[in-house]
Amino acid sequence: MEQMRYNLLFRWFVGLAIEDAVWDHSVFSKNRDRLLEHEVMEVFFTEVMSLADKRGLLSREHFSVDGTLIQAWASHKSFRAKDGSDDRLPPPSSARNADTDWKSKRRSNDTHESSTDPDARLFKKSKKSPAILCYHGHILVENRSGLVVGAVVSYAGGFAERASALRLLDCVPGGHAKTVGDDKAYDTRDFVNDCRARNVTPHVARNDERYGGSAIDGHTSRHAGYRISQVIRKRIEEHFGWGKTIGRIPQTVYRGIKRVDQHFKLRWPRAI
Repeated sequence: MEQMRYNLLFRWFVGLAIEDAVWDHSVFSKNRDRLLEHEVMEVFFTEVMSLADKRGLLSREHFSVDGTLIQAWASHKSFRAKDGSDDRLPPPSSARNADTDWKSKRRSNDTHESSTDPDARLFKKSKKSPAILCYHGHILVENRSGLVVGAVVSYAGGFAERASALRLLDCVPGGHAKTVGDDKAYDTRDFVNDCRARNVTPHVARNDERYGGSAIDGHTSRHAGYRISQVIRKRIEEHFGWGKTIGRIPQTVYRGIKRVDQHFKLRWPRAI
């Protein structure tokens, strides 16, 4: 809004003449709430999909799915005990924030939550990565043109990727046979069985190092279509790469899962 007062390019983009008064910043906040209330992002997303479908750009049978972490707009210091036991921090010795020592103290989503963004969850992607307050963002891509046909944000957790993948597949119309390409994180017997129950063949990357072996049998992995899905599914990383460098989703600037979900959906009506 500050730029709007003196940047002619900004004024031209939104249709304001030089002598026109600039809107109050609260207009955008109110409009954002209206977009949430009326689920405008979902309608916009559906309209983009309809146009692409009419032009024959969408595959109705072959898809890929993956997820990524979205860092929440909240700090570790906001992750406080729900029972209020650590609300009283010692006063800071200087102008900076008070020091906090979490060494040997157990902190989990069951006992703690962020006072800044209660919807954010403490989660880490692997044993070697640090735990952060975050959300999980998921996208479903059709394999013909690489267009994102489904996007959703969920609470971060160990089952979030697989549960959200099934949720996105349920939104694909038609009960005909489909395939879905995934990485090794989806190689579990529950996910494979849930896909087959939906008439979806899981072209999941085999994780032979998993205890009990891969859930993908040789009957599935021997076909050429499985190998093709494993090649094409990697294109989904191009979407995440674009989103994290240009789309500004490495760390959201919104709080609350509904607002983060709206921001996430707005990133993806694009094709590779």
